[in-house]
Amino acid sequence: MSRTYHNYDGYAPIAAYIGQEGWCLEVELRPGSQHSQNGAVEFLQRVIVAGKTLTKEKILVRADSAHDALETLIALENAAVCYIIKWNPRKNKVTEWRDRVFAQGKVVTPRPGKRIGTLIVIESKEVDNVTYQLKRIVRVTERTIDRHGQLLVAPDITLEGWWTNLSLAPETVIELYCQHATSEQFHSEFKTDLDLERLPSGKFATNSLIMALGAFAYNILRYIGQQGLLGSEAPLRHPAKRRRIKTVLQELMYLAARLIVKSRRLTLRFSRHCPAFDAFSSVYRKLLPAT
Repeated sequence: MSRTYHNYDGYAPIAAYIGQEGWCLEVELRPGSQHSQNGAVEFLQRVIVAGKTLTKEKILVRADSAHDALETLIALENAAVCYIIKWNPRKNKVTEWRDRVFAQGKVVTPRPGKRIGTLIVIESKEVDNVTYQLKRIVRVTERTIDRHGQLLVAPDITLEGWWTNLSLAPETVIELYCQHATSEQFHSEFKTDLDLERLPSGKFATNSLIMALGAFAYNILRYIGQQGLLGSEAPLRHPAKRRRIKTVLQELMYLAARLIVKSRRLTLRFSRHCPAFDAFSSVYRKLLPAT
């Protein structure tokens, strides 16, 4: 445990998920003072290898601006995967980019007093005698009138960008990156549903083991939820592609039943009106080893 950038003692874990269901490929506990980019390339290389063993589909890697580094982009280029990495403008001058994007890019005016410009920029980078062509989508939003109709004394300018190797329209790439926010929901399930927001030990190695076991339990509960709470036997709920870990715990793990020993066999007896019995038995039959 060490001081984080939020100025309190804690950890800075990094996690990777795959699929719309949010299967956890790996979660690594790191000291709070460790920068996000430190060790991130090695982490990405491991999870990409793991992802390729699970699917033959093309893998899209999405990461936020904390991983905007040349070494990350080169590693992803060499890994032969698709990627979208949020650009960190850092010390770039916003007004210079505004003038360039509005002069060379595609500009739309969704409402009076608001302009949005998009520009694709190709940059050549040479690393270890190999030249890489890196593509960056830059978007500038300028507001001279706010959404309530109030004139602004000075324009409000927002500069954003995304590194990518996708040959899609900029709007599509940006929308794909915005779906990256779903991973925050997976983080939330780790912290709240599995009660891992506060780790139990003062020793780093012990807490690292707890996080690894948490990822194991997370994936098991995710599987149980996908098998038991999305089919026709599941309790009535709104349609969804996945169920929260909390929902899985409440509807399939916390069921009331009696444990009966009869003829040297253990039997679970549920209530006659148990609403989740069909879903529970369905998952149980799928997990029961063949005899």
